[in-house]
Amino acid sequence: MEEGSVFRSLLAILQWWGFNVTVIIMNKWIFQKLDFKFPLSVSCVHFICSSIGAYIVIKILKLKPLILVEPEDRWRRIFPMSFVFCINIVLGNVSLRYIPVSFMQTIKSFTPATTVVLQWLVWRKYFDWRIWASLVPIVGGILLTSVTELSFNMFGFCAALFGCLATSTKTILAESLLHGYKFDSINTVYYMAPFATMILGIPALLLEGNGILSWFDAHPSPWSALTIIFSSGVLAFCLNFSIFYVIHSTTAVTFNVAGNLKVAVAVMVSWLIFRNPISYMNAVGCGITLVGCTFYGYVRHKLSQQQQPGTPRTPRTPRNKMELLPLVNNNDKLEGKV
Repeated sequence: MEEGSVFRSLLAILQWWGFNVTVIIMNKWIFQKLDFKFPLSVSCVHFICSSIGAYIVIKILKLKPLILVEPEDRWRRIFPMSFVFCINIVLGNVSLRYIPVSFMQTIKSFTPATTVVLQWLVWRKYFDWRIWASLVPIVGGILLTSVTELSFNMFGFCAALFGCLATSTKTILAESLLHGYKFDSINTVYYMAPFATMILGIPALLLEGNGILSWFDAHPSPWSALTIIFSSGVLAFCLNFSIFYVIHSTTAVTFNVAGNLKVAVAVMVSWLIFRNPISYMNAVGCGITLVGCTFYGYVRHKLSQQQQPGTPRTPRTPRNKMELLPLVNNNDKLEGKV
């Protein structure tokens, strides 16, 4: 690999790590240090900032071309994705309120296992035995980490676990609902963040509005705190932009390894800042989980290289109009639309 390519890849990974770890730490700081215990509102701020940021990047700065989506497809395909996307972000922020960053990040590493199980149960997709074998250290590491977690909270644990399920569901739905559209991370945010804001805005107002007013009156410096909260929203959008950059600057294997190392960096930085207690066995469980995730990514990559051209994947792109029927509410609209 050329020296310039190596430098670009390294730069892409470092800025991705920087934005990701910063957003996680800032969110935890908001909940713990600023005492702003309103995860729905924090998520809503992130969606608003991401909507504005994506509009500026695509419409004003024109750094990315807009992928055109038919109005009907926005409601039929983008909206369900946005709903799951919204749930995923909210559950992540809810878990951060109740459990340490180290524990939350380790649980999120359970996502490969939930993705495989969901595809097996819902789509009856066949997986090579090596895929199932690679999940063993992930599951074992999660169990060891959970049992030995000194700051265990059942509500936060369940929120993080269901967040994994939401992430897996979003990934699976993206393959079936967004076939025909080659979305990058910026266009994904451009279409999904406004829907997510609309979905979450009213619940956040009804459930957390009075609490926010009380917090605003009681906090010694509310405007400085609000600046930090909105800054986390801006950085959340920058994180999406960095994901686009790192995907296009690295290979699949490099991206997988860098993602698992990113979790280790986030765990270390969060411990240095918040000093949450971590036992020796807890650290071992986290390490086993990350090694398992790396092995899983390696196995997936090797199997994808062995797959013959034309081998169907599940879920796959529909081959004819009739296979699109579950996505169409009105049969009359099928003609001329496919």
